[in-house]
Amino acid sequence: MREQRDDTIAALATAPGSGAVAIVRISGPSARAIGAALTSVDARPRYAELCTFRSATGEPLDRGLVLYFPAPRSYTGEDVVELHGHGGRVVSDALLAHAYALGARPAEPGEFTLRAFLNDKLDLLQAEAVADLVASGSAAAARAALRSLDGQFSAHVAALQAALTQLRVKLEAWLDFPDEELPFAAGGECAAAIDALRDDLAALARAARSGAVLRDGLNVAIAGPPNAGKSSLLNRLAGYDAAIVTDIPGTTRDPLREHLTLDGLPITVIDTAGLRESADPVEREGLRRARLEVGRADRVLWVVDVREPLAAALAAARANVGADTPFTLLRNKIDLAPSSARPAERGRAALAGDGSSEAATETDTPVLAISALTGQGIDALIAHLHTVAGYDARASGTFSARRRHLAALERARAHLVAARTKLDSALELAAEELRGAQAALGELTGELTSDDLLGEIFATFCIGK
Repeated sequence: MREQRDDTIAALATAPGSGAVAIVRISGPSARAIGAALTSVDARPRYAELCTFRSATGEPLDRGLVLYFPAPRSYTGEDVVELHGHGGRVVSDALLAHAYALGARPAEPGEFTLRAFLNDKLDLLQAEAVADLVASGSAAAARAALRSLDGQFSAHVAALQAALTQLRVKLEAWLDFPDEELPFAAGGECAAAIDALRDDLAALARAARSGAVLRDGLNVAIAGPPNAGKSSLLNRLAGYDAAIVTDIPGTTRDPLREHLTLDGLPITVIDTAGLRESADPVEREGLRRARLEVGRADRVLWVVDVREPLAAALAAARANVGADTPFTLLRNKIDLAPSSARPAERGRAALAGDGSSEAATETDTPVLAISALTGQGIDALIAHLHTVAGYDARASGTFSARRRHLAALERARAHLVAARTKLDSALELAAEELRGAQAALGELTGELTSDDLLGEIFATFCIGK
């Protein structure tokens, strides 16, 4: 995959179907000749030329614009021709068929951006940001992807790489020439440099985690006993009647999934059937599906009536959620509870400053008091979801990131920690750990990325991008 590709590819660069404009993109050594055959125009570089598009038999298909971007000053780093015509599958399919007959082949998913990466027009972080920008589900996610595309993430990684290189040069020079009077103290100076690198890496990892949350979002399952107000909570979060709400237990059968953005954080909320024993085969299937969603969720919101004893509610939540899935206990319907019986804010588990949360005195499980009907406590719930997701809406400069980026940053951190511990006992091993940290960072930008990973990354792109 890393070898220079010398064939010519073509694909529709706009969404298929009817639209105002359709763009056919061609990239490769034969792009200009194929474009000339399709349009009868020898296009000038970076000029929009009005032309007539023709089929393989020479019949007119459409009138539009042809643009030519010569290598290396193009998106892919190769000769690129774009044909801008009226939208519609018939015309674009005919143009592509003619291009294929003239020697181009259909582009693979993400192949235009892959060629940009292979031709050093983008590094891998920027290439991934292209797909993240296309798929962004909120304005904040789009801004974060654009920052990565502009190279902000790459610049942070490059600064860390440069500092690591400087440190490795000093350490390895001291190891290679221990008898020479080199101006380097292997102890304190190296330790301070590693500590500074760890601090910078930690700051980068925090920004990356926030960006990963923006990209991937948070999967939240709403669960609990029947008639606790689960569907009402979904409707309150969504801002519209997404779920049917009745007093009849078992109203919700199939899990109901809504994609929301709560103060900039993308969240997929799944409303599940009330968990109880049932002889109804249809309801039992709904309960099975509800338990599956609970097991898959990043976070479970276990909803109970505030009038139920706290200890009993926590015990039921633990029994149904399981040990591996984090959950938050939501004591709903505080608007129905007498004032004297409403939860009071106290202790470490208090999550809001308005009396809308309660301390769990016997557990570390977060406990919040809300009213899905009136909206009381919902702001505190949203703030809580931001906290558990690791997302800070006030943070500036967040850039798009993926799980693989977080894993690579964690490996780099582990290598730095190991290098720090080996300074006093085995400098050769410390130098090897620094090399490992640099290799982990190199995976981010694509310097040391395997072909299998490249194939996996670019396969997620749309064709034509």
